[in-house]
Amino acid sequence: METNNQLFIGIIIFFLAINLLAFFVMMADKVKSRKRNAERISEGMLFFMATVFGSIGVYLGMFAFRHKTQKWYFLLGIPMLIIQNSAFLYLIYLLLRG
Repeated sequence: METNNQLFIGIIIFFLAINLLAFFVMMADKVKSRKRNAERISEGMLFFMATVFGSIGVYLGMFAFRHKTQKWYFLLGIPMLIIQNSAFLYLIYLLLRG
């Protein structure tokens, strides 16, 4: 049981770290969007980060930096990924709790 608790804490730390990273990636892309000829972060990479548990960070970054908020696929897709990420984390929680 102690091993399961440590594993769950590790998963939570990973979840927080990936969301923090995703938030700052959104900020970096917004800064790059204002510069001419800057190499941007692809929308595919932003969705990938959201898919691998960074959806909350991407979503918060969208509104904190007013970035990608005019794109319908971000406005619909990222909340759907939040639901998917939450469901998967809950499933992991249930499996670890036995």
